[in-house]
Amino acid sequence: MPISYKKLFHLLVDRGLKDSDLRKAAGISAPTMAKIRQGKIIQTDIIAKICAALNCQPGDIMEYVPEENNQ
Repeated sequence: MPISYKKLFHLLVDRGLKDSDLRKAAGISAPTMAKIRQGKIIQTDIIAKICAALNCQPGDIMEYVPEENNQ
């Protein structure tokens, strides 16, 4: 997947927050949090909720990682 959410999990650790804390603050479900943990696609409204809850920008929680070309 070309989008990585590693920055989000580093931010949570830095702030001493658990996944459950973020889910409650952002109003997102456990299955959505599981999708984020698995690096799956999530909708932009979820990204907006996370950013609002953490008072950050999308670039603070995710980044584009180009896939390697297998040629």
